[in-house]
Amino acid sequence: MAFFDVSEIVNSLPALAAGLAVTFKITVTAIVVGIGWGAILAVMRLSPLKAFEWFAHGYVTLLRSIPLVMVLLWFFLIVPSVIQGLFNVSPKTDIRLVSAMVAFALFEAAYYSEIIRAGIQAVPRGQLAAANALGMPYLTAMRLIILPQALRATVPLLLTQAIVLFQDTSLVYVIGLDDFFRTANNIADRDSTTVEMLLFAGAVYFLISILASAGVKILQSTRIRRSGRSNRETAQQIPEQEHVAVKTS
Repeated sequence: MAFFDVSEIVNSLPALAAGLAVTFKITVTAIVVGIGWGAILAVMRLSPLKAFEWFAHGYVTLLRSIPLVMVLLWFFLIVPSVIQGLFNVSPKTDIRLVSAMVAFALFEAAYYSEIIRAGIQAVPRGQLAAANALGMPYLTAMRLIILPQALRATVPLLLTQAIVLFQDTSLVYVIGLDDFFRTANNIADRDSTTVEMLLFAGAVYFLISILASAGVKILQSTRIRRSGRSNRETAQQIPEQEHVAVKTS
């Protein structure tokens, strides 16, 4: 066998594609649920109600202080028992994928929460005060006025965290879930193609991460250009408005 046998990779592509699909399922679920739950935590963290603030602060501090591997193991032991008890699922049913999704979603929510909280705090406080002056409740003002601006401002950071999340999904090997990395490792052990499979797996992670990072940079550049154009248009409109005002007077 050659030092690097491409045919071994080609023959294993269907199995590797199935493993990559598992990786993407975990990543997408954790992003969607993590951002949603993280936004709620961010609002709770800034809530005037101390009980909500303490809960969100404790949640974020706890999950950001524990290794992800430990969280995965905890949920691998807890989630199956909860699901089997609530839905009368057979103990033989494999719900490792669900356990991984829950663990990653709740873990990443702690990090998304801090990103979104920073975005909320970057929005001028006068907007929330104006909403309150108009009689708008705190949660309604957050949902309709503050959060949309905060999410738009933090999109690059949220996407960067998503790239880190995609890379971290390889840790599901600790619960025996056949994601992309574990599938590649199993094939390597079975066919004695450790070099080929590990290099190929690393290349796939590298390519996806690089493409996603390039997308984030393009998005940032687009936002900067739009912001600069908007500022220039505003600056041009001000003299025109002043001219009209003087002419009218």
